[in-house]
Amino acid sequence: MTFLAMLAAFAAFAQSPADCHKHRKYGRLAEADACYEKLSFSRDPFARAEGFWGLKSYTQANDAFKLAVAQQPKNAEVRVRWGRMFEEHWQKDEAAKLFEEALEIDKENSGAKLGMALVAADGFESKAVEFATDALKSDPKNVEAQELLARLALEDVNFDKAVAEAEKALTISSESLPAMAALATVDVIRDKPTQWFDRIAKVNPVYGEGDAFCAHMLILNRRYGEAIDYMKKALAKNSKLWDVHSELGITYMRLGIEKEAREHLELAFHNGWKDPPTTNSLRLMDSYKNFQTFTTPRTSVRLHKKEAELLKLYVEPELKRAIGTFEKKYKLTLKKPVQLEVYPDHEDFAVRTLGMPGLGALGVTFGYVVAMDSPSGRKPGSFHWASTMWHELSHVFVLAATNHRTPRWFTEGLAVHEETAAAPDWGDRLDPTVLRAVRDKKLLPIVTLDRGFIRPSYPNQVIVSYFQAGKICDYINGKWGWEKLLAMMHSYARNTSTADVVKEHLGMSPEAFDKEFLEWLHKQIATPLDKFETWSKRARGLSAAAKEKRHDDVIKEGLEIRDWYPDYVEAGSVYEFLADAYLGKGDKKAAIEELERYAKVGGRYPEALKKLANLQAEAGRPKDAIATYERLNYIFPVQDPDMHHKMGTLSLGQGDTKLAIREFQAVVASKPLDPAAANFHLAQAYAKANRLQDAEDAVLSSLEAAPGYRPAQKLLLEINKQKEAR
Repeated sequence: MTFLAMLAAFAAFAQSPADCHKHRKYGRLAEADACYEKLSFSRDPFARAEGFWGLKSYTQANDAFKLAVAQQPKNAEVRVRWGRMFEEHWQKDEAAKLFEEALEIDKENSGAKLGMALVAADGFESKAVEFATDALKSDPKNVEAQELLARLALEDVNFDKAVAEAEKALTISSESLPAMAALATVDVIRDKPTQWFDRIAKVNPVYGEGDAFCAHMLILNRRYGEAIDYMKKALAKNSKLWDVHSELGITYMRLGIEKEAREHLELAFHNGWKDPPTTNSLRLMDSYKNFQTFTTPRTSVRLHKKEAELLKLYVEPELKRAIGTFEKKYKLTLKKPVQLEVYPDHEDFAVRTLGMPGLGALGVTFGYVVAMDSPSGRKPGSFHWASTMWHELSHVFVLAATNHRTPRWFTEGLAVHEETAAAPDWGDRLDPTVLRAVRDKKLLPIVTLDRGFIRPSYPNQVIVSYFQAGKICDYINGKWGWEKLLAMMHSYARNTSTADVVKEHLGMSPEAFDKEFLEWLHKQIATPLDKFETWSKRARGLSAAAKEKRHDDVIKEGLEIRDWYPDYVEAGSVYEFLADAYLGKGDKKAAIEELERYAKVGGRYPEALKKLANLQAEAGRPKDAIATYERLNYIFPVQDPDMHHKMGTLSLGQGDTKLAIREFQAVVASKPLDPAAANFHLAQAYAKANRLQDAEDAVLSSLEAAPGYRPAQKLLLEINKQKEAR
């Protein structure tokens, strides 16, 4: 029995689900609630479930659906409707299971296929389109499946297709409100006037869901301020859209507007909207009491109290340096301070990215607000915090320069480009995943590259898309120059399509550009592409030789294959094997050379870099050792007071008191086992810099930790003599 037949069967009751749904569709909300209320008293558990669901009484609806399934175990439609309730109530796994069970009963059930499409769409999975299309094959009149295809095309930034799909939905039902909302959204995103909201109002004057849909799509296009306006319009039509209150609160939070964020999130939560984004966002806001904020006229840096004293030494100056660099490079002065939030708990940072497609796992930008992982929230060596910060700050400038109107591939591509522009050893290296994708011809055309970020069609496609976008910007910068990239950026600000931008600024069709770019890229990575499979096999043999300490074999094999894939600096890199083999043979000079190659090409593992710095210092190369330690500070400055002490000592020996002071401050901030010695060394650095009051404060802190500490006592006397001599 189809769902429509089921609804007809309910006609025997005083109220049927169809009656209730009709009231709601046309904006008769009070009548709809009354209808659902009556339905909830039905003797039929399926009808009763629909009533409770319509009233958002999910627990009671769930109980009624259980009973309905028990009474009608072979009725696929009951499972479909139960699954739709779970899908609405954020329980995607339970929903998918019920849709699968429905398809086992009726393999051509259009509603179940639509349900699978909705679950996939919520996860930005490429199968969503496949499921929705299949649902239409089973039932060409399934207007919801057609409406979903319009939504998916919008998410894929394929606006022409979105219009076509929405128009198809209107041919199925001329009163399809989601289709009208999709058409209105296309107009809004294209900065064109629209009459579709007026058309919606004629059908349902309180259909705030249409404005909310537009707001959600604006959020996916990073147009947060406009999204807030549309969510406000939605709530003006229907103040009980608790999911909209939640999304509005989250959007306010993303923009650093925290008072309003909490108000809307709490309103949603206290009215039963307790989905993960709402509850997690409120929890995150509660945790802000554990953070410390450092403000300047240009910046606001929020750090967790447990590491704030240490990280502020590095994060705030680097943020200011990046802002200064980008203001000159992008020819733009920011109108507001940049707010940077650094999270030592990756789960807290993850809350910031919920519901956003194609975001990197390390940082995220919302206008002038940047959130990112702390180095302490990641495995040492897996994260270059400074590179990530420069990447995200590039987004701040590009979004500001274009009024948030630029495709995702371009903003991400510029940001990836900026990482290695800041320092050649920053940025991600050429990944094996990327090599395979290039080899297998999986790169996307430039005009559809956004889809690789939003709805990946194969594992790790997001990583591949970041690489491709960055290389495209590298290529344009190398062939046409930075001014060309700026000109493209300003064209995007006028909401110009990528196809037109390429034609206007690069003087060729997108197809011709793709061909030329791929030829250039293949030349750039020709050796790794050609040698990768052989390199992989021989690298495994090299690893075995290294474990057996067959140093001569490691050196012979390593030197032969090292440059076949020079970008590989992950665990088990050829550079490290060679360095260890050279050390095993007592050849420190050769070991240093290999580790320097490793560092230069972007190697990040702290132990390897510390080994290099120690060897450089032993070899009488303190400046090089300091430079290596500074590389480490950009990667993992936390939990390592010994490293900061060594760098401080070397810096002091080179007469760089400013750097020495910072590093000894880092030792103190790291809460070392011997705070007396840490403060004493800091006092020494202050004294050499002639900052006598700071030196006295530091030496007193040393003596407070250890009153009998004689070096500190002696230094205090010397400081007092110098102060008296002034």
